[in-house]
Amino acid sequence: MSGVVYWLDMIGVIVFALSGVVLACRSRMDPFGMLVLAAVTGIGGGTLRDLVLGIRPVFWVSDPTYLWVILATVGVALLGFHYIHRLSRRFLPVADAFGLALFVVIGTHKALLLGTSAVVAVVMGIMTGVAGGMLRDVLARRVPMVLREEIYATAAMAGGIVYAGLYTVGTPLYFAIAASLFVTLGLRLAAIRWRLALPQFAWVKVAPKVEPSDSALSTPKKAKERVRMIRRQRRR
Repeated sequence: MSGVVYWLDMIGVIVFALSGVVLACRSRMDPFGMLVLAAVTGIGGGTLRDLVLGIRPVFWVSDPTYLWVILATVGVALLGFHYIHRLSRRFLPVADAFGLALFVVIGTHKALLLGTSAVVAVVMGIMTGVAGGMLRDVLARRVPMVLREEIYATAAMAGGIVYAGLYTVGTPLYFAIAASLFVTLGLRLAAIRWRLALPQFAWVKVAPKVEPSDSALSTPKKAKERVRMIRRQRRR
């Protein structure tokens, strides 16, 4: 089972790294910028997760295979640059959705193996899936997806809760992984397809009422007429 989780982690790194490469191409970055965005997206969330959980060294230091996978992803992307550049605008959110679903499972599973509570495990799953994309968007000078009205962190939370709940009651891990992937990916893809969003809350500003006397003075012509009327009344 550990082998399945490991390969799921690798697939998530590849998908997230590829989404970083696509965004770097659209932001007109050089190859080094592509590598930075791919690395930050691929291992950023897991690095923050390990630091919070107190795991030393972090996963990619003890297993440099993750770095080689990111380098290979960027290298293949450079060779097929023209094909990647032509990808539709839908590709980045969809690829990001797949990476999010995979990383939520990995982060929640790793926290549960360390003996954390289910609540902490869900938070670690959200952090693993969301933090890398946030860093990617910030470096590309974009508003992170998680901070928009889109259903993003909510999908990660739902998937983490499903996995932690099934894991706690002793459900077979294959079923727990499949159910979590289905929930997270289904919610995120549905939000992309039908543009589902959470409600927005903002302060409503009410325009002040304009008194008749103020409106009479709104234009120079009306102001002159007002002055003439006052003078006529004084003469009477």
